[in-house]
Amino acid sequence: MAWSTREIAELAGTSLRAVRHYHEVGLLAEPERRANGYKQYGVAHLIRVLRIKRLTDLGFSLSQIVDMGDADDHPDDALRALDAELAATIERLQLARVELALIMRQSLPTDLPPEFASAATAEMSDADRSLITVMTRVLGSAPRQAYADMLQNYTGDPVGKEFDTLPADADEQTRKDVAERWAPHVRKLFDEHPALRAPHVDAPHGEEFARKTIGKAVRDLYNPAQLDVLRRVDALLTEPRANGRLPSVE
Repeated sequence: MAWSTREIAELAGTSLRAVRHYHEVGLLAEPERRANGYKQYGVAHLIRVLRIKRLTDLGFSLSQIVDMGDADDHPDDALRALDAELAATIERLQLARVELALIMRQSLPTDLPPEFASAATAEMSDADRSLITVMTRVLGSAPRQAYADMLQNYTGDPVGKEFDTLPADADEQTRKDVAERWAPHVRKLFDEHPALRAPHVDAPHGEEFARKTIGKAVRDLYNPAQLDVLRRVDALLTEPRANGRLPSVE
């Protein structure tokens, strides 16, 4: 009994194109041909195609199947490795579903990690939220957790609202006044969350990279008057009694 390429594809539940591709990549030996030139496949070919299809359905790539060779009908090491990979994928998908459920239930923004997204409020300015988003990519674990904790318990500040709406051409006296009235509130946040004082420590990509990245984000997100206020607040916080700093704007 011999089958044509189309027939063996139908028997194996795959496509004609797939069978031809198995030949091309060396997974399936070329069968003998009839006198008329047509290929004639036997039972061994069908078993091989069925095995290839079963393995690909399980998640193996064709290159992995090539590495297994023809003789090993039960590749223990490869199966165990795939099982571990699938377990990790399932765990990742389960965590993704939990996060999606939280996002949908609480209408959370999708640009922030869960611990930050749940703390984001309508009162937070677009610039502040964008800055937090950037910071989550470069902060070390302790400063990152400190910022998350701060946001979870943050109740807002009237002077902070003034800062958010400060026009780019605000005069020097206005900038000085906002900075001086805002500094005590910022100092209080540093006292409550000490890790905020050193946001670049243990940064995964290095302290210098974190400093430059956050500095660029600050310069991109805030207008000249706001940047001046941040510098003034930073200067007030670096006085001997302060021991804390804002994200650098340099």
